[in-house]
Amino acid sequence: MKVRMFQWGLMLAAVLLFSGCSTFMKSDSDGSGDGASVSESGDASTSGASRGGSWQGNPLDNPDSPLYTKVIYFDFDISDIRQESIPTLRAHADYLLSNAGASITVEGHCDERGSREYNIGLGERRATAIKRFMEAEGVSSSQINTISYGEERPADPGHGEAAWAMNRRGILVY
Repeated sequence: MKVRMFQWGLMLAAVLLFSGCSTFMKSDSDGSGDGASVSESGDASTSGASRGGSWQGNPLDNPDSPLYTKVIYFDFDISDIRQESIPTLRAHADYLLSNAGASITVEGHCDERGSREYNIGLGERRATAIKRFMEAEGVSSSQINTISYGEERPADPGHGEAAWAMNRRGILVY
């Protein structure tokens, strides 16, 4: 009986300890912060937060941030950036501009159609298209590396249009 009461007491103490400890990040005064801010009431909020809570971690890991998306999809046999990917790429460019010490590797990928050599070249063109977009937004070329995997690392190993669409991509790796 005493052991059971002791266990309940420990659990209650742990719950009280962890529920009472919360800290909030303040936004940077230069406006280049991670989107977290503290309201006058002391509540933290993150721009775009929709889960009812606040995000306190790395903005790259925040599911509500455009920085969370790190895969850019391409159309068949094309290395042009889709219009819907531009806001995501701009958010990543802004992040890199605000964090001069950060760098990315852009991986270019293709579906299984085409020769191995052709797909390596297409993957390189896709990675380079993303790099050039970032550079046009002001990001230093020294912050961006590119690599092409061609068809060698498929996201979906299937052999139909749905799988191929998932495999035609560029991935931003921080």
